[in-house]
Amino acid sequence: MSKDHAEAVAAHSPAQPIAVDLCIIGGGAGGLSVAAAAAAFGQRVVLIEKHKMGGDSLNYGGVPSKALLAAGKRANAMRTSAKFGIASVDPKIDARAVHAHVRGVIDAIAPNATVERFTGMGIRVITAAAKFIDKSTVVAAEHRITARRFVIATGSSPLVPAIPGLTDVPYFTNETIFDNPTQLQHLIVIGGTPVGLELAQAHRRLGSAVTVLEPAAALSDDDPELVPFVLRRLRDEGITIREGAAVQGVSHAGDSVAVTIKTDTGMETITGSHLLVAAGRKPNTADLGLDAAGIAYDKSGINVGAGLVTTNKRVFAIGDVTGGPQFAHVATEHAGIVLRRALFRLPAKATNRPLPRVTFTEPELAHVGMTETEARAKYGKINVLRWPYHEIDRAQAERETDGHVKVVVGAKGHILGASIVGAQAGELIQMWCFALSQRMKIKAMMACISPYPTLSEINKRVAFRSYTTAAGNPVVRKAIAWLAKLG
Repeated sequence: MSKDHAEAVAAHSPAQPIAVDLCIIGGGAGGLSVAAAAAAFGQRVVLIEKHKMGGDSLNYGGVPSKALLAAGKRANAMRTSAKFGIASVDPKIDARAVHAHVRGVIDAIAPNATVERFTGMGIRVITAAAKFIDKSTVVAAEHRITARRFVIATGSSPLVPAIPGLTDVPYFTNETIFDNPTQLQHLIVIGGTPVGLELAQAHRRLGSAVTVLEPAAALSDDDPELVPFVLRRLRDEGITIREGAAVQGVSHAGDSVAVTIKTDTGMETITGSHLLVAAGRKPNTADLGLDAAGIAYDKSGINVGAGLVTTNKRVFAIGDVTGGPQFAHVATEHAGIVLRRALFRLPAKATNRPLPRVTFTEPELAHVGMTETEARAKYGKINVLRWPYHEIDRAQAERETDGHVKVVVGAKGHILGASIVGAQAGELIQMWCFALSQRMKIKAMMACISPYPTLSEINKRVAFRSYTTAAGNPVVRKAIAWLAKLG
């Protein structure tokens, strides 16, 4: 039987009914977490994934990008070893071997997200596109699934702006660039986003010339006090970053690609060998039959309440598809909320939870909680505490002295937010994540003993900055003077 004939037969075959407790659409971080936990509690579960198990994070996002960054970091260490008394060398980059390294990392993690593994948990896995046909039924291939509850966890995809000529030239997104096994001579990156800058630094360190084009300000969602640390390092490494450069068009230029930009000084054309579009992401809502299911959505994503329930009370939506922060750890957190609500009927909510974010350039840029601007707008009077890396002994030993930690504290000492730019910021931010989750005051951080010498000392040092404010308080100074008279 030919493929076309088989598809025609399937299209006219009666759908196979499946009735379950929970039907999950999307096999990324959030969907897999819901499926595994629900099955462990004895629920009948169907998981539908039309593409690759593991979703964006495993196949196109956090895992391959960090593997590529790790390769670039080793190459950069070889170039900059002279400061340690070791002769610097210009590393020989084997692009195919780097590509194999990235694929090897994905392959090492992939067994945790296979169809076979989840089938072994008692989960019915269907590898097909899913679509609602009414408020309580989904069809996928030859299957017709009804469930007590549904979870939409379809994630997001690269946003490709409507740039004239873009559809006529080849270009990468984060979904395709990791398939490339060759060195790129000159990579032009459209978008000064975290993804754009991470891939820009990785490719620059692996031997490519790199130009980043950003119509506004690079890393515009982050603290403008800390962003310059990152941009300065990237520029020092030879990356050209053009802020305020609006892309007007893209065209072929022989074997190259030409990008026309508009700046304050006029029009300009930049030529490179390859193009990467990293201009943001869009929620995957198309072809899900959301209208038939009575689920409200817009271009930002599916509309959900604090409990992640859609306008169809049978259906939850989690992760990127809801239009909120687009991180795997957010999708996993959402999964826990859905499980508490769907299985235990607990009033779990996704609001007011401190969600961290990290840009994994070198230096790293991490943040959790409120920014200084947000805190001032809400509370008015706040304290801002800072401590530089160069005053941390371990940072001096590692020659990682560029950066600082910044903590925003309320008038009564409650920690409101923290930002870190510098070495291992993504690791160091976790202490502040915990402090915010427990609604701690800054004095609690002073009580913590940090091992010496470590970078984590910076978190305690910045907490002691709160004494600086107290030292200037005349009431405190009088009290100390009075106590001193007692001997």
